Amino acid sequence: MADDRLAKAQFGAWVGIIGNLALAGVKLVVGLLAKSQAMIADSVHSASDVVGSVAVLIGIRAAERPPDEDHPYGHGKAESISAIIVSVLLVVVGFEIGISSIKSFFSPVEAPGFLAVWAAIGSMVVKEAMFRYKYNLGKKLNSQSLIANAWEHRSDVYSSFAALVGIGGAILGEWLGVPWMLYLDPAAGVFVSALVLKMSYNIMMESIHSTLDHVLHEEDTVEFRQTIESVPGVMRIDTLRARETGHYLIIDVKIGVNPHISVEEGHRVGKHVKQELLDHFPQVRDVFVHINPYDPLPTAP
Repeated sequence: MADDRLAKAQFGAWVGIIGNLALAGVKLVVGLLAKSQAMIADSVHSASDVVGSVAVLIGIRAAERPPDEDHPYGHGKAESISAIIVSVLLVVVGFEIGISSIKSFFSPVEAPGFLAVWAAIGSMVVKEAMFRYKYNLGKKLNSQSLIANAWEHRSDVYSSFAALVGIGGAILGEWLGVPWMLYLDPAAGVFVSALVLKMSYNIMMESIHSTLDHVLHEEDTVEFRQTIESVPGVMRIDTLRARETGHYLIIDVKIGVNPHISVEEGHRVGKHVKQELLDHFPQVRDVFVHINPYDPLPTAP
């Protein structure tokens, strides 16, 4: 199961690496030939996605390493860390695009070539396909880093659209003899910068939230509670915490059992609870069960 997940996740990361390398190269060449600041900015954005996909690939491989003495809960948070790295890279790229585009306002500009229009349209189609593939795969595998990487692709769709508007506006301005419209191309670059920065902020906040030992809300643990309560011998669930560790969960649960049974019988109930959770929920990697003597009064956590 873990090997199959790793293979699919790695394939998804490689799709991003190869696809972004090809797109970045094509858009850079077209941007230089067509003299389009927006297209050059868009190519830098795609190039940053390559680095992001590499970080995701490394994080995915690290996250699947088995628990060891120093990391008894496994290495699942490596994916969240790689998602944070992706967001930091996007911040740097966003500022670079913005600074470069703003500088263009203070120098003479000319309308880009029409080739840039086709490059922007082609980029939008390819990146939207990559987003849908990577996002669906990330949801299926519960991979935060793949989902973050997918949103990188979606931000490229927006940036290519902004570039298309800027390029088209600048070309139209030259045809109509409206000089100020020539600056729509670098203006699109500034807009792309803002989109990239917003996307990076969202990814970073979500990744940090997950890294800081986020636990599922009570409404998200209903099925876990129902499974535990169905185990013979469980008289009450005193506390239950399902902690997200990357793409998997670790559950800590305290259950109340008949105070008059033997320690061995109580241990058997605990083992049964653990096995039921592992068997019914593939996202659960480990379960820690604490046995309490049942008391009609609520037990303190």
